[in-house]
Amino acid sequence: MMSDAGFWSSMFWLLFFLYLLLWPQMQFRSLQLARAKLLKRIAEKRGSTVITMIHRQESIGLFGIPFYKFISIEDSEEILRAIRSAPKDKPIDFIIHTPGGLVLAATQIAKAIKDHPAETRVIVPHYAMSGGTLIALAADRIIMDPHAVLGPVDPQLGQYPAPSIVRAVEKKGFEKADDQTLILADVAEKAIKQVRDFVYSLLKDRYGDKKARELAQILTEGRWTHDYPITVEHARELGLHVETDVPEEVYALMELYKQPMRQRGTVEFMPYPTKQETRR
Repeated sequence: MMSDAGFWSSMFWLLFFLYLLLWPQMQFRSLQLARAKLLKRIAEKRGSTVITMIHRQESIGLFGIPFYKFISIEDSEEILRAIRSAPKDKPIDFIIHTPGGLVLAATQIAKAIKDHPAETRVIVPHYAMSGGTLIALAADRIIMDPHAVLGPVDPQLGQYPAPSIVRAVEKKGFEKADDQTLILADVAEKAIKQVRDFVYSLLKDRYGDKKARELAQILTEGRWTHDYPITVEHARELGLHVETDVPEEVYALMELYKQPMRQRGTVEFMPYPTKQETRR
């Protein structure tokens, strides 16, 4: 027969294990509720349907293992469903924070945003690279933090940028390239043209034919590395219409998407004290 001490010891370890198992889920659920409350406040204040696509690491497992995120088909399915259900005569605020992802998914989202009858506004509090920029280009208004960035939308084939594959074959010569490289170059040319034509279709109504073609060329030709940061100032120099009046509530929302705890490289922040003690 188990002693009282043994029983309570077993109960302690059982409860401790349940705590380890359930606490991350409870914490994540609490975050979801806080996000929903803030999103409702933003929607009411701006009179819009608010949609978010925020890709950060989420630690929700037993051992806090982070899940890396990017634009996926699952994202496009959910966002298209949200856009379809949004009132056709009301604006959409799309808050985006992403390193990019699948061209197919980003294209679907961008097309749905462009086709929404009322005004669409893409809000970038930190960065929207690659496919994120493609989505931003579809909106009637791009609203960025003064230090947020966009990026080029040149397609990538595996680990290589499509424009670089084409240039490599051009420099080396077709007669010196092997069959696999020639096939890759053919696919790369098609990918560049497809993305370029799509960017042009997104921009032509707001920028006119000539400017839309120019921007589509610049953003897809491989002028920069794929992770090149296009700042607000640079975007305006290129001719993109960019605003910087990000709602304060959006910054508060981003606080609810914290990165998981790390052993090294953490950031600490101490606000400037608002009340100063009087020196004696």
